[in-house]
Amino acid sequence: MAKQLSIKPLADRVIVKPAAAEEKTAGGIIIPDTAKEKPQRGTVVAAGPGKKDEPVSVKVGDTVLYGKYSGTEISLEGDDYLIMRESDILAVL
Repeated sequence: MAKQLSIKPLADRVIVKPAAAEEKTAGGIIIPDTAKEKPQRGTVVAAGPGKKDEPVSVKVGDTVLYGKYSGTEISLEGDDYLIMRESDILAVL
């Protein structure tokens, strides 16, 4: 499925690979790079073990929705990822 990362999140942190930004609108209009919005959907590629009394409820491969300004952007092995707390995740699709 996804390649193994050389980083392991701690506690309740998860690493998410954001989905690609939309290239066209539903009506077929092409969106320029300057007008594209940050994606709010992504795939979990790594998850920490959770806190002492609260295990992490998402697992690798889950597609999730998260807040617009959630997480910290990181670049690993040429790809962009977000590292965030599990509480920043709004829903699992």
